[in-house]
Amino acid sequence: MEPSINELMKQLREKEEKIKAGGGEKRVKAQHEKGKLTARERITLLLDQDSFVELDLLVEHRCSNFGMDKVEAPGEGVVTGFGTIEGRLIYVFAQDFTVIGGSLGEMHAKKICKVLDMAMKMGAPCIGINDSGGARIQEGVDSLSGYGQIFYRNTIASGVIPQISIIVGPAAGGAVYSPAIMDFVFMVKNIGIMHITGPEVIKAVTGEVVSSEQLGGAMTHNVKSGVAHFAAESEEEVYQMVRKMMSYIPSNNMENPPRIESKDDPNRTEEALLNIIPVDPNKPYDMKEVIGYIVDEGDFFEVQQHFAPNIIVGFARLNGHSIGIIANQPKILAGCLDINASDKAARFIRFCDAFNVPILTLVDVPGFLPGTAQEYGGIIRHGAKLLYAYSEATVPKITLITRKSYGGAYLAMCSRDLRADQVICWPTAEIAVMGSQGAANIIFRKEIAQAKDPEKVRQEKIEEFRQKFSNPYEAAKRGYVDMVIDPRETRPRLITLFEMLSTKREGRPAKKHGNFPV
Repeated sequence: MEPSINELMKQLREKEEKIKAGGGEKRVKAQHEKGKLTARERITLLLDQDSFVELDLLVEHRCSNFGMDKVEAPGEGVVTGFGTIEGRLIYVFAQDFTVIGGSLGEMHAKKICKVLDMAMKMGAPCIGINDSGGARIQEGVDSLSGYGQIFYRNTIASGVIPQISIIVGPAAGGAVYSPAIMDFVFMVKNIGIMHITGPEVIKAVTGEVVSSEQLGGAMTHNVKSGVAHFAAESEEEVYQMVRKMMSYIPSNNMENPPRIESKDDPNRTEEALLNIIPVDPNKPYDMKEVIGYIVDEGDFFEVQQHFAPNIIVGFARLNGHSIGIIANQPKILAGCLDINASDKAARFIRFCDAFNVPILTLVDVPGFLPGTAQEYGGIIRHGAKLLYAYSEATVPKITLITRKSYGGAYLAMCSRDLRADQVICWPTAEIAVMGSQGAANIIFRKEIAQAKDPEKVRQEKIEEFRQKFSNPYEAAKRGYVDMVIDPRETRPRLITLFEMLSTKREGRPAKKHGNFPV
């Protein structure tokens, strides 16, 4: 006798309920006791309420090695589907640690690949939530192939759709490379871990003793390695951070970022900017304060704030329009550029350019950081990344020089010659090959050496050089600077200039791709 429709529906509901229970009550409880949420709880927090539609719920593995034919893996250890954030389509996958430790096998990988393929076709962002013990060893090379299939898709999708990775559990071995290829990595303190080899292997091979948290915890990757871009205190916080980031960026490379109605007056002037630069050129100030005074409602969404803090990068809005900001930070290393700062800024510039986010560069830079550590570490190669990224970028680019802009660092911070569309300066700007002290010692070396009072002549020559170059007017005379403005009028001037540049179209020679100096 054929089953009735009611019986068939009952079977369907039972199957769905069993799979949605994940690894079962005991494993779900263990997940919660570690301070971690389940895959479906995570998706619920990330997406708009009731917007998630699950795909491939009924997928099963086909491995029979090492007793796997008797192992059930509900949902194959990963939840995949689509939903919305602020009404915009988003694809998502969340690894389920309650099912065989969230390990990645052939069918687990195929589920992830399917949502990445769909995200590409539909031109929508893809967000991955990582919590996995790594490759499913029982599936051998099929498991490794699964990782390779994901890496390939991450690479092809790069620059086409935004890809965001959230680390809320372990990501070890090959599992770390998918997040590394994606655009932004968010980690939650005390539960997110990323490393190529674990503490046990390191101890066996090198004798080093290190904990998992020290080796690959959220702050290790936010402060030391630069692998991660954000560190959150909790899972609840991390999903709110991701939702906020999405508000600044478009769904794909063919769209512009979403505009938000601004409550901040576009003509607002700011008296505090008049005296924010110290009279003493060697005294620091906080560039984040400058940013706060300029952008809509002082709201700046900083990226990689813990890594290479001598340069600042992040998103903000001017009159409701998204912009990417790159700024020297005079408070740290006097704002010098170094290896890590160059890497950090170059990657952020390339993201902005790929996704049509205009770039504002705030400059106060005395040069590249000197020293053998920098030279041996390849500052030439790393600094070249910054020059390359700015030169390659075709989005609107505005450069504002607040104080020092010397030598190669003047060029590297989006000078006119790297195709800045507008270069504007405050009257406090100093544009020169080097600082007045070093320059005077070189240019007037003979006069100083032959003088009766060398120190007096040296000070006179330093002052002579300072009078000539400790201002933006020599560069303005030659057209390298478009305008010198009253600092108080910075916000309205920037808004007007970005509006003027909004129809910018600029091409580059046809080629397969450039050879980025990695």
